[in-house]
Amino acid sequence: TANQLSTFLNMTPERILSLLNTPDRYQIQLGPGGNAITELQKEQIESLGLKGIEFVKSVKRYYPNNDFLSYTLGYAKKNDDNSIVGEMGVELSYNKELTGQDGKRTYEGDIYGYKIANTPETVEPAENGKDIYLTIDTNIQMFTEQAVNKLEEASSLEWATISVTNAKTGEILGVASSPSFDPNIKEIKNYYDPFVSIAYEPGSTMKIFSFMAAIENGIYNGDEIYDSSGITIEDATIKDWNTYGWGNITFNQGFYGSSNVAASILSQRLGGQTLKDFYTKLGYGKKTNIGLPNEQVGKLGFQYPVEVANASFGQGMTVTHIQMVQALTSLANDGKILKPYLIKKIIDSETGEVILENKRTELAQVVSKETASTMRDMMLKVLDRNEITASGTRYYTDFVKVFGKTGTAQIASPDGGYLKGSINYTRSFVGMFPYDDPEIIIYIVTSKMSDSTLMTTSIKELIENVSTYLGIVDQSYKADDTTYTINSYVNKPVNLVEETLKDTKIAKIVIGNGDKVVNQYPYEDYTLGANDKLFLLTNGDQIKYANIEGWSRNDLVIYGKILGVTFNFNGYGYATNANLTDRVVVEGETIDINLSPKFTISPT
Repeated sequence: TANQLSTFLNMTPERILSLLNTPDRYQIQLGPGGNAITELQKEQIESLGLKGIEFVKSVKRYYPNNDFLSYTLGYAKKNDDNSIVGEMGVELSYNKELTGQDGKRTYEGDIYGYKIANTPETVEPAENGKDIYLTIDTNIQMFTEQAVNKLEEASSLEWATISVTNAKTGEILGVASSPSFDPNIKEIKNYYDPFVSIAYEPGSTMKIFSFMAAIENGIYNGDEIYDSSGITIEDATIKDWNTYGWGNITFNQGFYGSSNVAASILSQRLGGQTLKDFYTKLGYGKKTNIGLPNEQVGKLGFQYPVEVANASFGQGMTVTHIQMVQALTSLANDGKILKPYLIKKIIDSETGEVILENKRTELAQVVSKETASTMRDMMLKVLDRNEITASGTRYYTDFVKVFGKTGTAQIASPDGGYLKGSINYTRSFVGMFPYDDPEIIIYIVTSKMSDSTLMTTSIKELIENVSTYLGIVDQSYKADDTTYTINSYVNKPVNLVEETLKDTKIAKIVIGNGDKVVNQYPYEDYTLGANDKLFLLTNGDQIKYANIEGWSRNDLVIYGKILGVTFNFNGYGYATNANLTDRVVVEGETIDINLSPKFTISPT
């Protein structure tokens, strides 16, 4: 018995035998290998026909998407009393709502536990836990996870986090971090969620807000000339990131080039208290109360003139990722900041009653409509390749008109001062689009990133994927804006489905040689655009590859998951020289796919 069980329980025969031979025990639990086995393992063990083996059904929390939105969802574990308790993320913050309440029956019983006849009995029915709906869009989340995975190619990476936010509502549409984990396995390297639980010095992305403060307080003249070679404040000399500046330039050009000197000059004119009050008004130094555990507040400790200068370009102060997102909403809402939120609604699973429903919430008018518009214009120039000082041109994309700002900050040393070395920086970028009416905020922060080109390519791809998916691609590149709402085609004949869709411009990808559709992606009620792909899996016994030439990385990821194969991507863009057409698919195989850009961007 021990020998045969060891094959399925990941336990040695000797260990199982020692448990089976435990003296003076009527019943033995074969753990740990016998705990939480699958239905398949159960059937395999039953097929052995062994005597004396029994099974006890239990309940556990299972996460079908594995390593996906892990920090946000968190995980729940089973305690010794079989209760399931949240340990991280939404599972922890909303454990009470998710758990529900056990029912109970009270009656008079005899010494054997049997109910005494004709005695009163009280029954309190069990209450199911509530259903919690998140603001996360699963497709955008997938794009965000892909972007983080790209960053992990840099071996030095300490941590990173990327978020995608609806700039008009404050809804978090996607958020992913590294290192991450599979909540089913729980091999967790870092219990602090970088999205809310790590406070860091943001660097030059704070210039968005120090310049905004100067504009709002009427002390900013973008055409004014200043000397960018350096500024001395008390006993400190502040230089720009390139150490020598650009000579005599305008303050607008200083912003485009991310000039520390320009920000420092403005901070001295503005005054420390005014700058600190403005940062506080934006939400820095306090929790956003987004509903995730261990949210940090950061630190606004600057006081002396040189500290004020440092704070104007994001050093000597700390913020959290979610605080930055909250402050950035002011740019898309005529100077009003919105409360970011992750919980869309909570519903009573039995009655359907809406217990909680979050909506757009305006927190404060922090600047005028004119100031917000001016800052958007200035951030647009940061990505403009025609501006001589522009510091963010590598994030330019022709898919959609993006305005943004880069950030680089030294990492504080636990021994005082800052760490030395080329990788000891926190690097960040915020991109918002479309420029004319911003709908999306993408914000990335990385720590100790050795290869900044990975950061650039991952974010550009994320911007292009999200803008294409949401249908906000720059109209000059969008040839056809026709849309179609698809139905469910499952269990329908393939030829009937093709006839139904023949007058649309949807690209129908039929998978397998069957005559009936057994699954589809996307699902019903989803809106597709012209040339978007609809994958139709059939009941056939043989599957061959379609012609994937020119397919996007996103389409290939979906296709690979449906086929059960892994595509390894080389490069950035769309499939090139794939040569897979009509080749028989072997489930589990790995295939290298070369990618190249669809559009060639001129360096002029």
